[in-house]
Amino acid sequence: MTHWNWISLYLVAAFIAITGIGESRSLGADLKPPFPAIFNSEKSTNALSLPEAALRAMKMPPGFRATVFAAEPDVQQPIAMAFDTRGRLWVAENYTYADSKINFDSRLRDRIVIFEDRDGDGHFDKRTVFWDDAQKLTSIELGFGGVWALCAPHLLFIPDHNGDDVPDGPPEVMLDGWNDGAVRHNIVNGLRWGPDGWLYGRHGIMATSLVGAPGALSGSRQKLNCSIWRFHPTRKIFEVVTHGTTNPWGLDYDEYGEMFFSNTVIGHLWHVIPGAHYKRMYGEDFDAHTYDLIDQHADHYHWDTGKSWQDSREGQNQRGNLGGGHAHSGLMIYLGDNWPAQYRNTLFTVNMHGRRLNNDRIERSGSGYVGRHQPDLFQTEDPWYRAVELGYGPDGGVYQLDWSDVGECHENDGVHRTSGRIYKIVYGAPKTAPLSDVSRMSNDELITLLTHKNDWFVRQARRVFQERAAAGASLMGVRNQLLDLFNRDSAIPHKLRALWALAAIGETSRAWLEQQLAHPDEHVRAWAVRLLTEQGLDEPLIRRFAQLARGESGLPRLYLASALQRIPVNQRAELASALAARKEDQNDHNLPLLIWYGTTAMVAAKPEQAIDLLASAQLPLVRKFIARQITEQTKAPATDLLVKLAGTTSSPEIRRDILRGMSEALRGIQRTQPPAGWPGLVRTVDASEDAEAQKLARALSVVFGDGRALEELATVALDALLDPETQREAARNVIQSKPANLHSFLKQLLTNKSTAGLAAKSLAALDDPAAVSLAITGYNQLSGAERGEVIGSLAARRSSAEALLSAVKQGQIARADITPFHARQMLILGDEKVTRKLTEVWGDVRQSPQEKQQLIAKYKALFTADVLQKADRPHGRAVFNQACSACHTLHGQGGKTGPDLTGGGRDNLDYLLENIVDPSGMVAVDFRMSVIHLKDGRTINGVIGTSTERTMNVQTMTEKITFERAEVIKTEASALSLMPDGLLEALSTDDARDLIAYLSL
Repeated sequence: MTHWNWISLYLVAAFIAITGIGESRSLGADLKPPFPAIFNSEKSTNALSLPEAALRAMKMPPGFRATVFAAEPDVQQPIAMAFDTRGRLWVAENYTYADSKINFDSRLRDRIVIFEDRDGDGHFDKRTVFWDDAQKLTSIELGFGGVWALCAPHLLFIPDHNGDDVPDGPPEVMLDGWNDGAVRHNIVNGLRWGPDGWLYGRHGIMATSLVGAPGALSGSRQKLNCSIWRFHPTRKIFEVVTHGTTNPWGLDYDEYGEMFFSNTVIGHLWHVIPGAHYKRMYGEDFDAHTYDLIDQHADHYHWDTGKSWQDSREGQNQRGNLGGGHAHSGLMIYLGDNWPAQYRNTLFTVNMHGRRLNNDRIERSGSGYVGRHQPDLFQTEDPWYRAVELGYGPDGGVYQLDWSDVGECHENDGVHRTSGRIYKIVYGAPKTAPLSDVSRMSNDELITLLTHKNDWFVRQARRVFQERAAAGASLMGVRNQLLDLFNRDSAIPHKLRALWALAAIGETSRAWLEQQLAHPDEHVRAWAVRLLTEQGLDEPLIRRFAQLARGESGLPRLYLASALQRIPVNQRAELASALAARKEDQNDHNLPLLIWYGTTAMVAAKPEQAIDLLASAQLPLVRKFIARQITEQTKAPATDLLVKLAGTTSSPEIRRDILRGMSEALRGIQRTQPPAGWPGLVRTVDASEDAEAQKLARALSVVFGDGRALEELATVALDALLDPETQREAARNVIQSKPANLHSFLKQLLTNKSTAGLAAKSLAALDDPAAVSLAITGYNQLSGAERGEVIGSLAARRSSAEALLSAVKQGQIARADITPFHARQMLILGDEKVTRKLTEVWGDVRQSPQEKQQLIAKYKALFTADVLQKADRPHGRAVFNQACSACHTLHGQGGKTGPDLTGGGRDNLDYLLENIVDPSGMVAVDFRMSVIHLKDGRTINGVIGTSTERTMNVQTMTEKITFERAEVIKTEASALSLMPDGLLEALSTDDARDLIAYLSL
């Protein structure tokens, strides 16, 4: 290929893109409409940087250099890539992705393009369009005689058995049910072959998918949103591997086969542990009994989430030191043979906000791993840099796909479809020897590749072996060679490569794998556990696993805990007991929760076995959660046994954990029958010197109807000499029980500064004009946070809302204290008088989509760069604290209801205004608001979370409320976000300006 001058190429880009000149066509091209003309909707005035200028903007360590492997018009909208056995780069181009209002544009199509660099100079020589009839194409992988492609709602297989780069026929649907609408930029993505021969993928949080084989009924489909999943190419089995996080977009594995994925908004690095339930950006886990979730596997964030605002005033510098922001896309663990040794087996992920490549060192820690921050490999000043994927090729050089746009993933300012880059990053001069087609190599040659320094060859060879086995080839000789490699090679990564290849061709017998359970290396033992688990677990093997759990090291123990979820429920007790008996694991990052996830089904089905497990467990979390779930299930025999154990155990730790679990289970319950033996347990606790157990037992006794305990708690609540939190905790327990003298009790609490806020909030919630009047009278003596809670209570009922608005009109309560959330709360009461009065004293809260767009335009015109530069940012911080911090954290301060804003792209005014003015525009369908009508006359406006058989949890803007289901009259779904409209309109122009300036810092 003659390399055109890049500037000349850029000038003809638009013409080529529209006419499609130079594109070869796939099967059936003459029978369908031509590939649609590509157009841009990008509104930015920033000129697209030229490829050569983009290269100059990259700041790399000495010895590294980058080339433009391909650029527009030859590649546009590159979203994913894969290599074939000839070393050619296959790229998925996604044109149908549109701005947030259109979602996906069905007028357009996506395509798969093949690039080949025959002379190894870092630029492609040949380009072929393989298939151009896709829509919502997010990912591709190659293997088994064709191309695997994710085109939601389908996982497709496009056959090309003769390898002529022309599909043999129409795509075959392997799976369907992927959400292809509301999920948008969280859409299913990320195909990647794992070391175990399964095809892995990812899914984001914005909507839920029900996935299965075509035609499968809903009952046999898998439910998932943010997750890692896998599909076996020959056995046609689909599994969800992990649940949680936000939007995974990057997946790879290290030299020991341990998989890791990157994620956005919350923590960036996660170890793929089968059966794990991870922290989520919002919403709650599908399983109501997970109770707690595993956090990220890194000791750092790439933004200043732990810094105070004052420490972060030099915002860009702080972000520069820490890594750039929270938007991570693409992940590679470098196992090539070109970059320096210091980078081998370390993890790289693109940081879009920071325009850089972050580097983490992965270290063993406890049962798993932790990522430690290393200096970024490179940074770029190119404002169009939006890399989405990266990976190393056969010469060890790293290819990086650059979407090339100036917008966020939400594309608030349109899409620039006629841009795209593929960069190749190498160190020194990589080898450029001609590459043989791995798929045509002999078995002996493939065996040799399994010890190649560049894992690219290892992965290709293993998949070719798997394909030959699937095609029925006799591989007995290969089996013997692999066993020989496993036995003679002392390098553990080489042993594991032999092990994975044996598994890929179906030659890992149970007897041989059981022998490896005694192997001296923990990585081999861990993989033996994993592969044995996949083959099926019978009683003898379960017993063997239990024996191992009593003496194993951390990593194999992690996979033994993972195996719990694949064992029949009635056979889990022995392994669960062996794992939970390891006291040294009580502070492990993964094991207590992973063991719990494998235990919860046993608690439901076999509560007596679970109580036996509780009695022997050395992990406080497991003990507490067993007690919690048994109490929630309200099955008398089991709860009676639980109380009996608490009363007879000689361990104060076990007794406390049981009481803690029972207390958490009964949160929100006003009255219930006490279990048999409760009075005896109370006497035992009273006779002890365990202050915490006494406090827990006293609070539980109130729920069980003990008047004496209620009086004791009331005395504690009113004792001004005690510490404030002790008083408030006692007061909350009394208030929850709703005693007959509640009004007078609250009136007493109102006189104590420590309990005044709680008292005023509770008075405001009563259906009693005198109580509401008391709450309003004491309002101005409260702190800012307490005032917000009181207004929230007043806004939940028609009569108290009227009283609130009257107080605003009379000047008793400042109009500015009524937030848009409170205004919306009053609006959903559906009372004409309240709505009319709200409009009179506060303003109109209704806005059409057209009005919102006009507001965005208005504020964009008002808040120019010059205006924001002169804003009062410290005052903007004060406005943030009043209007936003109840839900959002910024620079280490604020609430956790909404996402942490610190790492976001806040310097983009369009992004800020779109999310503030129209917050419901980007909310996941599964996590929108509900309106809950209660028997006591209140109407609660919030997001319904995971609930129990007896209670419902609702997250409002300020708090999580738990109440009994019996108190609910009805619930109504809403299309709204928890964050209300009208935030900026409720502020003065100066306040709004200062807030935007502070947010953009």
